[in-house]
Amino acid sequence: MSQEDCRKFGPDYSNYGATTSGGTSQEVEDGTIMNNVNTGLHRGLSARQVQMIAIAGTIGTGLFLGTGKSLAEGGPASILICYAIVGFIVYVTLLLLGEMATQYPVAGSFNAYTTRFFSPSYGFALSWNYWFNDAVSVASDLTAAQLVLHFWVVQHSWIVSLVFWVFLVSINAIHVRAYGELEYWLSSLKVIAIIIFIILGVLVNVGVNQEHQYIGARYWHIPGAPFVRGFGGFAQVFVTASFAYGGTESLGITAGETRNPSRNMPRVVKFVFWRILLFYLLSILLIGLNVPWDYPNLSNKTTTTSPFTLVFQQAGSTVAASFMNTVILTSVLSAGNHALFAGTRVLYGLSVTSPRQAPAIFSWTSSNGVPIPALLLTSSVSALCFGSSFIGSGTLWGWLQNIVGVSNQIAWFSIGLASRRFRKAWLAQGRSLDELKFRPKWTWPWGPPFVVATVAAIIIVQGWSSIIPKFSPIDFVSYYIEIPIMLVMYIAWAFINCPRRPSRTTGPINESTSETSGSRNPRSPSQTPLFDESVRRSSSKRRREKAGKRWYNDIVDVQVVDLYQDEHEEEEEDRVDDGERERRLKGSSSVKRTLWRLFYLIA
Repeated sequence: MSQEDCRKFGPDYSNYGATTSGGTSQEVEDGTIMNNVNTGLHRGLSARQVQMIAIAGTIGTGLFLGTGKSLAEGGPASILICYAIVGFIVYVTLLLLGEMATQYPVAGSFNAYTTRFFSPSYGFALSWNYWFNDAVSVASDLTAAQLVLHFWVVQHSWIVSLVFWVFLVSINAIHVRAYGELEYWLSSLKVIAIIIFIILGVLVNVGVNQEHQYIGARYWHIPGAPFVRGFGGFAQVFVTASFAYGGTESLGITAGETRNPSRNMPRVVKFVFWRILLFYLLSILLIGLNVPWDYPNLSNKTTTTSPFTLVFQQAGSTVAASFMNTVILTSVLSAGNHALFAGTRVLYGLSVTSPRQAPAIFSWTSSNGVPIPALLLTSSVSALCFGSSFIGSGTLWGWLQNIVGVSNQIAWFSIGLASRRFRKAWLAQGRSLDELKFRPKWTWPWGPPFVVATVAAIIIVQGWSSIIPKFSPIDFVSYYIEIPIMLVMYIAWAFINCPRRPSRTTGPINESTSETSGSRNPRSPSQTPLFDESVRRSSSKRRREKAGKRWYNDIVDVQVVDLYQDEHEEEEEDRVDDGERERRLKGSSSVKRTLWRLFYLIA
């Protein structure tokens, strides 16, 4: 498509990724964004809930069930090394995301940032891919529920999945606080169970088990261990590790409904992940020490057994094993709840971005701030879980796990791309680094390219076992199908809705409030001029230099992207929240001050 063709019918891309500030919007003939009567999303999530949501979004089926599949495929050394590598990559990714989410706490999160700072066409493909990822995650979690129920030999376990599905849709349809409170308590139960597991795992390893024998590192030296199936098995664990860590990036999605995001988002980013990493690595180390990789039915076509349940069985208590299996079942419910919430908000974000990337119906919200149409479409995809009775729950869950794991990796890769362009734009437009509400200094400047390079390498090598020594078409498709789909969506959006660079400013230039003046623009987003005259002239020169080229990409120009749109301004409620926190931490009683510091450290 030629540039001239694009200019004839394509939208101005300078405002891509900007979202309306209050609920549903309509575009009228003059291009103005008008808000409708509904209230949009509500900021109803407290810091306590957001931190637990972050834990709940990660500690779920990936840890409780996925580790069994990883152990069977890669062995104890592979699982420990791969989870540690992926954990560090995700931590850096989370810091990059937190930097953007604190500055721009909008619906859609990293999808909106990729659209806004990197490429509208790529952002479109990424957003729909991630929405599908969340919808498939709900199906994956409901399928995992059937696997967990096999421990009790439950007949027609699909009925339980159906009941869970109805319950999750109902909770998410009430209010964001209902979702947040359910996640808080389910997540608390998971954290308690993991702490008990770590203590019990140490005891089992040193001899408090049914055989009354010291285990130590015995299972690292059995035939096939510690690296099962060599490099192929090692590489294959990356995708299951990515599935397990998936959910941390959805912290940014909660930013649009988080109270006082300028304070709470950095706290969540900095503290929560270390807790998750600690839980994961300690748990995985104990699993590798206490459970042999060739344990019967650890992972096969019809079932997948949780290593957590096996360790409780080794302790000699059937009741304890049933308790652990019950906790795993609630964690499945929690993970499905989190995925349904995140997918609904991604679809809502697609419908309110400018220009729209999803039908306007999905921007409609109830009086309680719940996007009901987006919720219904996202939940409907989870009907996939009922196909497990035909192909085997274990096989279906493995395929869904691969698809979701790769989708998580694409999300992390995209966060790196968006962060790199965001930082370049911030510096290119002369804004001070002190204006950033949250800046992880130690990730400057290597953080974004590190994430992009390492995640790309993992995506390429993890499908090794599906090609060598024998090609497996089904496994190969589950590892790589999302890449060509995203490429097709990228090209289609670029062709159909090719964005053009504006030839004139979108509003009158006011030197006192221009972005290049170095002062913060006090006007509302709809009144903010996206370009000043000097930027317009340089942009026009670049267009003339490209005039002879038939094809061009829609990579966002860092010189002209609007860095003021959607920036969070502290509200009165935020200031009251900050004041209450300071008052508690400076209380007259040293005991109370200590207790409040402990509370804020934990919650």
